[in-house]
Amino acid sequence: MARAALGLGVRDLANQAAVSTQTVTRFERGEALKAATVERLQAALEAAGIEFIPENGGGAGVRFRKPSESE
Repeated sequence: MARAALGLGVRDLANQAAVSTQTVTRFERGEALKAATVERLQAALEAAGIEFIPENGGGAGVRFRKPSESE
């Protein structure tokens, strides 16, 4: 969902996270990946403006990060 919200293709995210396109596809299917790989994907999405919302009873999610006043 985060990748689509940013308008990124699978290749775009793979390049930004320095992983293969197959890794992105496996991640999006919910397959288990190494923790370091998930961290790379999360860092790439956060750098692109996504904020991850923790589980709070309504389910975990993502949203666009609110720009800081300096942005």
